[in-house]
Amino acid sequence: MVSQIYAASLRQIAESLFRAGIEAADPGKAVTRVLQIRDGQLHILGDDGDPANSRSAPWRRIFVVAFGKAALAMAEATRDALPTNLFHGPGVAVTNYANARNADGFTVIAAGHPLPDTNGVKGAQVIVETIGSAGENDLVLVLISGGGSALIPYPAPGLVLEDKIATTNLLLRNGANIGAMNTVRKHLSGIKGGGLTRFTVPADLHALILSDVLGDDLSTIASGPTVPDATTFADAKRILETIDAWDKAPEAVRSYIEKGVTGEVQETPKPSDPLFATTASTLVGSNGVSLAALSEAAYSAGCEVQLWDSHLTGEAREEAKKWATAALTVHRETPDIPLAMVAGGETTVTLKGAGQGGRNQEMALAFALAAEKTGLSGDWVFLSGGTDGHDGPTDAAGGVMDRESCVRMREAGVDPQAFLVDNNSHAALEASGDLLVTGATGTNVADLQVFLLS
Repeated sequence: MVSQIYAASLRQIAESLFRAGIEAADPGKAVTRVLQIRDGQLHILGDDGDPANSRSAPWRRIFVVAFGKAALAMAEATRDALPTNLFHGPGVAVTNYANARNADGFTVIAAGHPLPDTNGVKGAQVIVETIGSAGENDLVLVLISGGGSALIPYPAPGLVLEDKIATTNLLLRNGANIGAMNTVRKHLSGIKGGGLTRFTVPADLHALILSDVLGDDLSTIASGPTVPDATTFADAKRILETIDAWDKAPEAVRSYIEKGVTGEVQETPKPSDPLFATTASTLVGSNGVSLAALSEAAYSAGCEVQLWDSHLTGEAREEAKKWATAALTVHRETPDIPLAMVAGGETTVTLKGAGQGGRNQEMALAFALAAEKTGLSGDWVFLSGGTDGHDGPTDAAGGVMDRESCVRMREAGVDPQAFLVDNNSHAALEASGDLLVTGATGTNVADLQVFLLS
């Protein structure tokens, strides 16, 4: 009974560490840190937060558009930071259904994620119309957060939303990583890959970006709508061929990409394009910032903290096996030290079964199975969660496992290995009471993992 109580407390600690990571990615605070008003004029700080490294001009009107899972929090914080005489409303905020609500001063549009829908097309059109009315001496503030790519589909000429949905589905089901997905989506869109910038001329543009991409490549976050794109139509075709999806893609998509490869349609804007002479960006938050906050919270809780991986990628179940093996080694070498192994990143899942789940739930289930197989003893808890509060097409953020998780599944009539093979992690974790449910968090900086061992 004592070990069960202590295991329960480990679960509580793991969840509190996860929430510390989410708190560090609070989108409102992230925006407020970089927007300063001095002498009635807006100053936008750069990535380093140094007031001396800021951008300012005597802008007469400031247009605000936001898209992503954190769109509303970022939009409201921006509205509150700007003098009323500068804020040119209404602004536009496009977010996912779970995070949608009314916001004073903004037209709010709820749209589909991870698969785009017609509401997203409407949202993209409203954004284009809004920023298209900005002129000289105006500033367009673009607030970008995770999920933005799917939330504002703007099909390129000759394509329709159904073409993009089918292609996105192919990419998801064939294990394409976020970089590969965005490369393809940029070349099927009129606003991704720097395309949004074309609609803001002659106004200035500044993007405030909350990164959900490892390494914080601005051209990848939300498919880089405000920055140059170094990828090409040839890259997009190569990706679809590599994951065996080219022949399965809609004919219109293949035709459009082929025309791009041969130069019959316009490429995405490149770094030398004069469009970018009046644009700039500030990175306001990232997975790395949240991982650091989680680590600090673990240290404050009395744990020895070890960084497992700050850029965790790869197939979720395979990475879980590696981690479980490493955890066993560490436990044998330092059996008496309370330990927290932490990671941040974004793994992938190649769907082969008919079940339901997400990369975090699959990783959690795979870790529990691997830990059981390797004989990992002691009281331990493993948590893997999406900082947006949603993992795949489910209502869970991920999973929180302990050494009895697989036992509880079997007692509930669930074969954990069979459910893993069927990509049915959600049902397995639901049966054992191991789902991590937070609800929508209003932010998104990829995933966080923590392994606690006593």
